[in-house]
Amino acid sequence: MTPREPLCRCAPLQVLRRLVLTAWIACMAPDMASADAAHPADAWVSTWIASPQPPLPHAVDHYEAQSLRLIAHVSAGGTQARIRLSNLDGDTPLTIGAAHVARRTHDADIDPDSDRALTFHGHASVVIPAHATVWSDAVRVAITPLSDLSVSLYLPKATSATTVHILAQQTSYVSQPGNAVADAHFPVARRLDMWPFLSGIDVEAAPPLFAVAAFGDSTVDGDGSTPDANQRWPDALAARLQQAGKHVAVLNAGLIGNRLLRDSPRGTPYGQALGEAGLTRFSRDALDQPGVTVVIVRMGSNDIGFVHALDPSGETVDANALIAGYRRLIALAHQHGVGIIGTTIPPFENASLPGYSTPAKEAIRQQVNAWIRQDQAFDALLDADQILRDPSHPARLLASQDSGDHLHPNDAGYRALAQALPLETLERLANRPARAPSPATANTRKGQAQ
Repeated sequence: MTPREPLCRCAPLQVLRRLVLTAWIACMAPDMASADAAHPADAWVSTWIASPQPPLPHAVDHYEAQSLRLIAHVSAGGTQARIRLSNLDGDTPLTIGAAHVARRTHDADIDPDSDRALTFHGHASVVIPAHATVWSDAVRVAITPLSDLSVSLYLPKATSATTVHILAQQTSYVSQPGNAVADAHFPVARRLDMWPFLSGIDVEAAPPLFAVAAFGDSTVDGDGSTPDANQRWPDALAARLQQAGKHVAVLNAGLIGNRLLRDSPRGTPYGQALGEAGLTRFSRDALDQPGVTVVIVRMGSNDIGFVHALDPSGETVDANALIAGYRRLIALAHQHGVGIIGTTIPPFENASLPGYSTPAKEAIRQQVNAWIRQDQAFDALLDADQILRDPSHPARLLASQDSGDHLHPNDAGYRALAQALPLETLERLANRPARAPSPATANTRKGQAQ
């Protein structure tokens, strides 16, 4: 090791692939005031997140006085829990008639002894204004690391899923009409493979629990992994940490189709569904998550691959633009006192998305990777390119780690990424003293503030 320790699947997603191929934030403090009075704020650590995004324009899900049972595979355990609900992309208020959290047993069923009714500032229901996010009050419930939780929401009014996480890789459930949030055996009407409205779960646990946020695109989100098997790269890292006896949460802040520098491409059938630019959402989806002390960044592939392919705007990107974007992420992380690990861009030759892979784009990828390895601007490096590439043909993914689209790893590839990161690097960065910004970083911050 060197001193730096080199280290898009739901029904809406299917629509996306077909298309490709042919303030109430201020209310959060009062809502949690009574719950947090006896529990210091720094005791809360996020154990699971789903970055919010708009749905595909022609694949918006609808509910008619029904209940949702949303399944989340948490990373770290704790003795209390609270949930975050997001109406970030909704233009009208969202009414939650009732909400429960419980341990999932199998499919849509729960352990009734673990079932807890959730409140919001002491009330069983809540109306979340447009573009707002709220936390529930805390409830006491024993949560085991790497276990499945059920979050059940009753939607008493006709509701459209305007804020979702598209690539769940996890089956959730919609009930028959009625309030079924407390039912041990959920009356399933149909299945979901996205997460509507649920964007976070926190646990309260004794130190030294902290959180690592994996931030990026569909390779973080888990595209190519086995659905309902929790084989995404952050899942594999969370499992490895638990097996090593490390009390660390791992958060998945990935978004399918996301880019570092630009929002979801304009003038396309997928609308805003590919999310805001990574630079825009970095603080909200990674740095501001409770307990986060380290971020791992895995972005840049789509910035290169979308040019003259999924993005018809004619805008281009070069290595210098991506490098400037990475420097801004580094500046933001250091401003928050958070360690940041960079990853090289894995190969994508022959990617199944038309126009995604060209020799010119491969040249940009190589230029960016050379900078990531040599400049040492990140606090540490996870060399995803070296881990996933075919040694005999370095522009391609290794066949045994390729999900089949020549762009996303499979379960084995994601495990290889998780195994390659030295665990001591996470602990070192989590406990490192605040680092003074370099002149380049300071200039980046100044420019950003302006």
